[in-house]
This record gives sequence, structure tokens and C-alpha cells, in this order.
Amino acid sequence: MQPASSLPERTGDEVSADRFRLIADKIEADPALLDIPLANIARWLAQGHSARVRLEGWRSMILEARASEQGMAHLLYLLRDQEWESVQWKGYSPFPGILTKHEITRLSWSSRH
Repeated sequence: MQPASSLPERTGDEVSADRFRLIADKIEADPALLDIPLANIARWLAQGHSARVRLEGWRSMILEARASEQGMAHLLYLLRDQEWESVQWKGYSPFPGILTKHEITRLSWSSRH
């Protein structure tokens, strides 16, 4: 095993991908967690969030995930995928509150720059 100081530094993108994979795993295990992003979206839109179209898109995907296996498969794929379109969606993530503080700390990233 390599000493921690010789391990390659992880990028913020890699850490972000790990966080979204963990979010997907938790939602897959407990679909009731979808109530959290739906509440976030409702609150943010009521506060006049500027990304209305993107948040409405998320709401549509989340409601479809609650309604069908295909919708759930699509949402989980998007959360785990690292292609450009998926990454763009995740830039407007309504998923704060799904990960615990411990999980967030464990998957933290800091730059040496």
C-alpha cells in the first residue's frame, strides 16, 4: 500500500462523481429520499431561483422516477454518468440533504493550490 502522501491527488470532478454515485446508491436503496430534492425544488422555485427551467426538468425526472422503474433507472443512470449532458444537469443539483455530514466530509476535496 502506498503512503497517503504518494497517492495521486483526486480532482474535484472525481470527488463530485463519487458524491453523485453515493446519492444514486442511497436513492436506489430508499426511494423515499426523493422527497428531499422535491422539497428543495419547491422551496427554491418559491424563492425565485434563476434556474427555473433546469429545476422543473429535475422535478419532472424525479416524479417519473417515483412513477416507474424506467424513470428510476434513468435518474440513477444520470446521477452515475459522467458524460457532458449528465454533468451539466448535476450543475443544478437539487439533492442537498441526501448525504449526511459524515458522508460529505468523507468525500471532501481540497486543492493544494
